[in-house]
Amino acid sequence: MSIISMTGYARSQGSCPQFSWIWEVKSVNGKGLEVRLRLPPGHDSLELPARDKVAKGAKRGNINLSLNVTRQAQSGAPSVNRALLDSYLTLAMDLAREHGLPTPSAENVMGLRGVIETADEASLGEAELKERDALLLASLDEALSGLTAMRKAEGTRMSEILTLELDEIERLSKAARETAALRPEAIRNGFKSKLDELLNSQPPVAEERLAQELALLIAKGDVREELDRLDAHVQAARDMLKATDPVGRRLDFLCQEFNRESNTLCSKSSDVDLTRIGLALKAVIEQFREQVQNIE
Repeated sequence: MSIISMTGYARSQGSCPQFSWIWEVKSVNGKGLEVRLRLPPGHDSLELPARDKVAKGAKRGNINLSLNVTRQAQSGAPSVNRALLDSYLTLAMDLAREHGLPTPSAENVMGLRGVIETADEASLGEAELKERDALLLASLDEALSGLTAMRKAEGTRMSEILTLELDEIERLSKAARETAALRPEAIRNGFKSKLDELLNSQPPVAEERLAQELALLIAKGDVREELDRLDAHVQAARDMLKATDPVGRRLDFLCQEFNRESNTLCSKSSDVDLTRIGLALKAVIEQFREQVQNIE
């Protein structure tokens, strides 16, 4: 089975003489792939490669990625990146004048990313930054591998649940076929009874109305077509569970088809047993749909 869940969590950590770090990655279901990163000041260079790594391992899901860095020792007091601070202040004041907003305070602007630098960050050369980023990205690979493993393990459990629910849908569909209401003689007798009622009604039913009533009786008298489609949907779902590519969206669409057939079955039914089976089908299909919402 290749089903992958969109839910998972993983972390990785490491250290070097200058600092230690912890990556945490959490994933929940989503319509597409959305990645949210929380990086400490001075680590903006990691954003693009981190996003690329996530996109290579996941196709759908809301993924939250955070990095926490702790320096082993500070070689000096924090410093202010004055060029960046001046740029932020100028932009903020221009926007305040244009839109009639309050003038921003230096205190607020000081909290923006990159304005405050530690002495170590300010002194890192290009080669040292590349070495630092390589360490952190290698550790990120470990966290993302852990996330993928957890999503696959959860997908395996979900696949087992989905298979059981498909078995139940199949069983209920078979039970519906075996109800007395769907036996040929029962359909024939019900049709004949209703036809006699229409023909003997007083005043007589107009021919156009009679034709409409007969068409409605024929349409409502037999739900075998709906049951045939349910069986076809079950087989299609089983095939999707064996596919090697992400099938969450296709299974979600198939759930709509399952719902349509079960709704039609209930609306057509005039038999207590068939209605009971139809309601049971709707309940199982809803459980199936809830599981599908977490599939990549």
